[in-house]
Amino acid sequence: MSTRDTAVPPAVTEPQRLTEVRSDLGHEVRATWVVMRRELLRLRQDRARILTMLLQPLLFVFVMGTGLGSIVDTGGDTSFRTFLFPGVLATSVLFTAAFAGISLVWDREFGFLREMMVAPISRGAIIWGKCLGGAVVATVQSLLLLALAGTVGIPYAPVLLLQLTGCLFLGSLLLTALGVLLSTRIRTIQTAMPVSQLLIMPMMFLSGALFPIAGLPDWLAVLTKLNPLTYVVQPMRSFVLDRLALTAAEQERLVPVITWAGWEVPVGVQLLAVAVLTLGLVTLAARVFRTTE
Repeated sequence: MSTRDTAVPPAVTEPQRLTEVRSDLGHEVRATWVVMRRELLRLRQDRARILTMLLQPLLFVFVMGTGLGSIVDTGGDTSFRTFLFPGVLATSVLFTAAFAGISLVWDREFGFLREMMVAPISRGAIIWGKCLGGAVVATVQSLLLLALAGTVGIPYAPVLLLQLTGCLFLGSLLLTALGVLLSTRIRTIQTAMPVSQLLIMPMMFLSGALFPIAGLPDWLAVLTKLNPLTYVVQPMRSFVLDRLALTAAEQERLVPVITWAGWEVPVGVQLLAVAVLTLGLVTLAARVFRTTE
C-alpha cells in the first residue's frame, strides 16, 4: 500500500477544540433552558395553584401566629408573628419545590420523559432544567407572601428583600433537587406523593420555622442541626430580626447562634453549606438518572 492511499486525519487545532467545547456548552445551556421554560409555562397555565399553595403559609402566620402570640413569650415586645414570618416564608417553598421535583415521575408515566431522552441532549441538562425550573417557580410563588412582610412589622428594605429572595431561591433549589433525586428511583405517582409528604413534614417541623431553637432538648437540637432546611430558615430569620431593635433577651431567645462542636457557625457558612449540599444532590441525581433511564 502506497503512502498516498493511507488516509491521515487532519490535526485538530487548539482554536477548533475550544470552538467545539463552547458549542457543546452552549447546546447544553439551551437544552437546560428549554426544560426550565416548560416548568415556567406550567405555572402560567395553572394560576390557581399559586393561590392554593399560599393558603397554608397565610394560615400559619395570621391565624396560628395570632393565636399563639398571646401565650408565647418572645422575651420582649417583638410580635410572635414577626418571629414566625421568616420561618413560614422559608417553608412556603417546601411543597411547591418538592412537587416540582417529583413531577419527573409524572413526566415518566405520561411519556414526556421519553421524548426528552431521545433528544440530543445530556441527562444532566434535563436534571438541571427540572431543578432550576422548580426552584424559580417556588421562589416566584413565595414572593407573593414576601409582599405581605409589612403587615407583621418587617420593613421593606431593598437589601433585606434581596437577601430573603436569594435564600428562598437557594432553599427552593435544595428541595427541588432532593425531589428530583427521589424521582429517579420512584416509578409511580402513587408512591411519590406519600414519600414526599414523609420527607416534607419532618423537614418543616425540625427546621425551627415554627418555634425558637434556643433551649431545645439535646435530641431535638441534634435533629434540628442535621436538617438542611434549618440553614435556610435561621439565616432568613437572622436577616429579618437584625433589622429590628431587639433587646438582649430577645436576641438570645429568638436568634440563637448555631454551633458545630462548639464552633459558632456564621450565617455565610450556613448558606454555603446549603449551596454545597444542593450541588451534590443535583450531581448525584444526574448520575443516578443516567444509569437508571
